[in-house]
Amino acid sequence: MRKNNYPAFPKDFLWGGAIAASQADGAYTKDGKLPNSSDVQPYLKGLSNMEIQQLEMQGMTLEQVKNNLVDTAHYFPKRFGIDFYHTFESDLELLAEMGFTTFRTSIDWSRVFPKGDEKEPNEAALMHYDKMINKMKSLRIEPIITMLHYETPINITLQYGGWKNKAVIDMFERYGKVLLDRFGDRVKYWIVINQINMIQIEPFLSLGICSDQYDSMDEALYQAVHNQMVASAKIQKHAKTLSYDLQIGTMVADGTVYPYSCKPDDVVLAMQHNRMQYLFTDVQLLGEYPAFALNYFRENHYDLEMTEEELQLLKENTMDHLSISYYFSQMVDSVKNVNKPDSTSVNPHLEANPWGWNVDPQGLYNALSQYWDRYQKPIIIAENGFGMYDKLEDGSVHDDYRISYLGSHIEQVGRAIYDGANVIAYCAWGPIDIISCSSQQMSKRYGFIYVDLDDEGNGTGERIRKDSFYWYKQVIASNGSEV
Repeated sequence: MRKNNYPAFPKDFLWGGAIAASQADGAYTKDGKLPNSSDVQPYLKGLSNMEIQQLEMQGMTLEQVKNNLVDTAHYFPKRFGIDFYHTFESDLELLAEMGFTTFRTSIDWSRVFPKGDEKEPNEAALMHYDKMINKMKSLRIEPIITMLHYETPINITLQYGGWKNKAVIDMFERYGKVLLDRFGDRVKYWIVINQINMIQIEPFLSLGICSDQYDSMDEALYQAVHNQMVASAKIQKHAKTLSYDLQIGTMVADGTVYPYSCKPDDVVLAMQHNRMQYLFTDVQLLGEYPAFALNYFRENHYDLEMTEEELQLLKENTMDHLSISYYFSQMVDSVKNVNKPDSTSVNPHLEANPWGWNVDPQGLYNALSQYWDRYQKPIIIAENGFGMYDKLEDGSVHDDYRISYLGSHIEQVGRAIYDGANVIAYCAWGPIDIISCSSQQMSKRYGFIYVDLDDEGNGTGERIRKDSFYWYKQVIASNGSEV
């Protein structure tokens, strides 16, 4: 442990971690659940990390989705997760042992409305989530619940063409209202849609759209995310009618970039890239589409259906808080890159993990400061973590690399708070090892708690405290004054 140079965390700061139902729960066919977008992603044994990530960004064809639903040759890790659906009580007790005061997880849409288009919810699923939330409250852990974290029912893809279809707005609104009505007395903080800006990085997971479903894919993606933002506004409108103290928020994966140099072309490209990243939060926090986004749509001949009623709804129902995920920073070079989210360059000044993610603690300070200056709304760090291959030895994992990464990032959170940013919570990603979202690997581990499972689901499932478990316990006990 070392002293934090910026111990500026308020007394009521929320310390905890975050997972997703799609990566942890398992119980693929339990209590009426049907497949969702994460359940059709196989583990592709023998590929390199870079090859896996390239396939992820390509998305999935309609034929692949249909084939994967009946495929018995491959292992589909997210169908099994770490069996959190059955082990949540003992797992939450381990998190409470660390001193967690908050925990972010998601509710699986494909459990509550298995096909997405039903008129009535699945009561067995709601009863399960009652138990999970009640367990959190009994441990004095404040729930942060995400309504959609890559769990769009696969029926939405196959029968409706994903989120591009405006019929999905009403389906998701119905789902969101059920969650607020059922759990609003116990859950204050809500994130409607996880990483709503990942439409061109993870289009299938984000929007339930296959890579070959539309002729103009970029137009379809922007239409789909517009529909998601309209659905979010409708859920916020409903939240205002309830007597509970609800805080409804949006979430983005930080995708802002540095310019490669002070050359004007680099600086302007970085500015343009960042503007298109702020588009999603501008609409949801400021209430309207900025001119640069409308120009971008027109110049690229994207014909989006945005009614006056929808635009008014967005203006009148902005989000209460902003959640962000931050793992690494990015950079653009005007010679090599263009104004697209996936067009970035390697930063020569930073080291990376085995998946190519640059380690940049000051990037978190920069991102938090920019978001606060732009929006002046409370910020939740919904994800921050370090994926790495862990080695179990002597009954533990000696993960000094994780302690170093998280400690340096937490210090920069304190620095942002010191400079005025209203950051209210820090959720380390994957406090207990879960399936990787991007690679379907169990071996890409983030947790303070080791789970004895390998990439093909072999193992005992035993939970083992890593060195970082005891370190994070002390960070929380010191309210961030020691890292």
